[in-house]
Amino acid sequence: MPEYNNYNRLKIVLAEKNISNKWLAKKMDMSETTVSNWCKNHRQPSIPTLFRIAKVLNVNPCNLINA
Repeated sequence: MPEYNNYNRLKIVLAEKNISNKWLAKKMDMSETTVSNWCKNHRQPSIPTLFRIAKVLNVNPCNLINA
């Protein structure tokens, strides 16, 4: 099984805001699978997409990345 690094904090931010992957996928006009892969850190959103996510969630983009 591949090992994934936790590059983003999307799953944590969604939980803190009590928002589902499904809701975010709908707001972003993206598939639930894509958002799920981001939350599991199997894939990473592009930088422009990260900024769109931050805007939708009303958070600073820095809050979505592990530094």
